[in-house]
Amino acid sequence: MSGAIEALTKAVRGRVITPSDSDYDDARVVYNAMHDRRPSAVIRCVDAADVMAAVAAARDGGLDLAVRGGGHSVPGFGTVDDGLVIDLSTMNHVRVAPGKKVAQVGGGATWGDVDHATYPFGLAAPGGIVSTTGVGGLTLGGGIGYLTRSVGLSIDNLLSADVVLADGRQVTASDYQNEDLFWALRGGGGNFGVVTGFEFQLHEVGDIVGGPMFYEVGDAAAVLECYRGFIADAPEDLGCFFGWQIAPPLPFIPEDRVGDLFCVLVACWNGPHEQAERVLQPLRDVAEVKAEQVDVMPFPALNSAFDGLVPKGMQHYWKADFITELTDEAIAAHIEHGKKTPHVSSSMHLHPINGAAQRVGADETAFGHRDKNFAPVVVGIWDDAADSEPNIQWVKDYYAAIHPHSDSDGGYINFMSDDDDHRAPANYGANYDRLAAVKATYDPDNLFHINQNIVPAGVTR
Repeated sequence: MSGAIEALTKAVRGRVITPSDSDYDDARVVYNAMHDRRPSAVIRCVDAADVMAAVAAARDGGLDLAVRGGGHSVPGFGTVDDGLVIDLSTMNHVRVAPGKKVAQVGGGATWGDVDHATYPFGLAAPGGIVSTTGVGGLTLGGGIGYLTRSVGLSIDNLLSADVVLADGRQVTASDYQNEDLFWALRGGGGNFGVVTGFEFQLHEVGDIVGGPMFYEVGDAAAVLECYRGFIADAPEDLGCFFGWQIAPPLPFIPEDRVGDLFCVLVACWNGPHEQAERVLQPLRDVAEVKAEQVDVMPFPALNSAFDGLVPKGMQHYWKADFITELTDEAIAAHIEHGKKTPHVSSSMHLHPINGAAQRVGADETAFGHRDKNFAPVVVGIWDDAADSEPNIQWVKDYYAAIHPHSDSDGGYINFMSDDDDHRAPANYGANYDRLAAVKATYDPDNLFHINQNIVPAGVTR
């Protein structure tokens, strides 16, 4: 092993960080502190050539290989024991071509990097709801966020990707080159290679009207019933998700309500500002809004508003589904368990995935659940590992209560935990067999298996 690491050190321009280095512990840490793993080396790649060398070292040495962009993976896919970690964080460049409304994005960029580069041009690519999330992981899993209803998933706006394959080659995948790979990348996760660069179609998004509206827990049934009908027909320029939130100490929260649990709607209106009040009025009429911070703001401000709730080093355990209909019975289950939300960073988010996302055919990309209207995720996040048992149990109990009201066994792969590996076929849906065939073409030996894994066709799972 030492010889292989020494050879790799000579082959790359980036740093190869090993247990003998003083900053090894910093280099190996990922966001989810539940995964305290010790790789043999972390390769901080500076370019595609470094990635190619690292992939070759793992392949030829028979080593497990993890790929890390933002490091937000809940199952800890950005790290591994005794193997190699490709750390793309220094490959975080973003180059904007405003005339074409296109951005070239490095494989290690975060959505904050993208927002910072695109906002001055009044443009944005559709990402998630936390700016420290890596572009690569979120995009390859699909990409659900504030702009989903208006312009689709992140993958629906991906024009091309540069990919280092298991055999060490770098290729470009797009609609007209390596088309089968391009299809698979758009929703198939990190199964097919290391994406060193993304090309995104941008959209006109500058200052939006948005932010959270807080309601009493006692009004949650009315809010959810209103929301399910409202979001089905709302203008597509509106993104809006439901959640639970223990009130943090923020200026717009009454001081005597800090620490109380509320239900919230978080809105993002990307239409004419003067129309926002009319569009949001039904959500104000359903129940009294007890606190809010809905205003005109830069899109990056909304996209980073929840960053403080998910700092690096917290414990994470999540569960997720796709659903077509939010039934009365499901609402009752949400309320029963939502009112037990145990931590200020924990929640259940109900993300809408209708509108533009549903105008893409289920077989046009690897993201196959295009007929579903919502992606609910029970998010358990807490500080102290000693508190893991009750926090994990809250997530499991909540999920067990809502899952029977889902019409799918699958969920969004970016919302899975490390005990959800068995759900991979259902999570990829009807596209799984085709994905397995593409996997057999590009990664027949399953080098890229530290992920929500797709087993190559012809291999027993």
